[in-house]
Amino acid sequence: MAVDSSLSPLGPPACDKDAKALQFIEETTRNADAVQERVLSEILARNAQTEYLKRFKLGGATDRKTFKSKLPVITYEDLQPEIQRIANGDRSPILSAHPISEFLTSSGTSAGERKLMPTIQEELDRRQLLYSLLMPVMNLCVPGLDKGKGLYFLFVKSETKTPGGLLARPVLTSYYKSEHFKTRPYDPYNVYTSPNEAILCPDSFQSMYAQMLCGLLEREKVLRLGAVFASGLLRAIRFLQLNWQQLAEDIRTGTLSSKITDPDLKSCIGRILKPDPELADFMSKQCGNETWDGILTRIWPNTKYLDVIVTGAMAQYIPTLDYYSGGLPMACTMYASSECYFGLNLNPMCKPSEVSYTIMPNMAYFEFLPYEPNSVSGGGESGTRLVDLVNVEVGREYELVITTYAGLHRYRVGDILRVTGFHNSAPQFHFVRRKNVLLSIDSDKTDEAELQLAVDNASKRLQKFSASVVEYTSYADTTTIPGHYVIYWELLVKDSANSEGESFDSTMDQCCLAMEESLNSVYRQGRVADNSIGPLEIRVVKSGTFEELMDYAISRGASINQYKVPRCVNFTPIMELLDSRVISKHFSPSLPHWTPERKMR
Repeated sequence: MAVDSSLSPLGPPACDKDAKALQFIEETTRNADAVQERVLSEILARNAQTEYLKRFKLGGATDRKTFKSKLPVITYEDLQPEIQRIANGDRSPILSAHPISEFLTSSGTSAGERKLMPTIQEELDRRQLLYSLLMPVMNLCVPGLDKGKGLYFLFVKSETKTPGGLLARPVLTSYYKSEHFKTRPYDPYNVYTSPNEAILCPDSFQSMYAQMLCGLLEREKVLRLGAVFASGLLRAIRFLQLNWQQLAEDIRTGTLSSKITDPDLKSCIGRILKPDPELADFMSKQCGNETWDGILTRIWPNTKYLDVIVTGAMAQYIPTLDYYSGGLPMACTMYASSECYFGLNLNPMCKPSEVSYTIMPNMAYFEFLPYEPNSVSGGGESGTRLVDLVNVEVGREYELVITTYAGLHRYRVGDILRVTGFHNSAPQFHFVRRKNVLLSIDSDKTDEAELQLAVDNASKRLQKFSASVVEYTSYADTTTIPGHYVIYWELLVKDSANSEGESFDSTMDQCCLAMEESLNSVYRQGRVADNSIGPLEIRVVKSGTFEELMDYAISRGASINQYKVPRCVNFTPIMELLDSRVISKHFSPSLPHWTPERKMR
């Protein structure tokens, strides 16, 4: 099958199956507008008799003009009454003509509760289709992946049920528990070291232990290491730091730890675990080493890349992953959420800062709300005119709006995307941020991207001490007058002696000032001219604090797959946990630069 060679200059597809997948990408992106028109027509036709669409009197119309003129753009809060009815057991066609099969729990919240995203059975087919495109693209960039395996740390969470009896669970738990995943056909380019029993074990410790053990047993076959998010891979590294001695003992004796009690897991691992004193000695030597610099490539020497999301808030993990991996490439392969799977990265081996995702027009109907981050209104919205997929402009930022087969119509996802180019007629986007404000004391508004930049700039001052920021979060402390930003830092220090003394304390004070210099002009005006914001404070916490924070979140029902460190906290037990682990406090020693003449460019 002929495949458009413009997809990659690296060479032909690895096999016939890949050729078909690449051809599908080419045809779908080349005809993006026609595909979008068909998708919208299908969605409106099948859902014409739903309560939601009948409310807006489309009269059976399936064209864009009628759709755009009659249906409003909505948020989760607008749909909450309908979603609650479905959750409570109403099986009438409220949002979708097809039965709602389950709810997918979003990592986002509404009024403190997880959002429930309705889905239908056929969405699994759509997600599986996008997954099937990832390796054909990767094979263009990295040859020989059929000669080994992937060590991926994947987890499920025990689902809950709504009052009406529908399952509510994270999207990845839904996928891993589906027949699509459990009975997936053998593919030499996509073989995991982790058996299904390990991935599907609901106990996160036992699941991680088994997956790590299997990865160690096949360490020379591992060609790629991954997790969903960069933070998940770092959690696996931390797990290895805490449990390598027991793992080595299991490998040495060929006997599984008594901590593993899951019957399916014991049976599965029992079949593959044999005594291997040589591997146990190797592990003890590597893990017992004083430094863990490059530990991933020392233990898994044939690893070609890390497969993790390092865009958005995950970008702050890049230096730490570089440290542990010895600078391995990091591949961000796809862009997805609980609401919808959106697209994939056609250049997965690019630098993390250059990652762009190509929206696949068959996944849903996509619209884009122009976003002006420096608009006078502060909301960033440029009017209410939504732009179709093929009509977005390179360099512009947009908020993503979707219409899905499962019954979300003109739904604001909340992601801000910047157009970087096109593949054929399908646009490519850089994920900028979630549309939200993290910190505010007065009229200042600091979002996640600004805070990330400030941390990046300030942490450069720690390089002379061979230290770096491993994790951080923040909160707006309004108990002081004026209020001030508090930033919690957990540090990775290669030599603890470097982090002691007046020189290090002074540098940490300068880090506070460097963060303030990196924040927006409204913040700096509040500090300098209005005296409405106090000096920024950094509180350094003990190593392992953010691990405890994640454990606490998981104990309260968070998904280990979808967990992301919150960049702003205001929940009292979490703040008490953080404050109980503080080992030093530092404040900005002077005012940041600000002049009234300074203008936005």
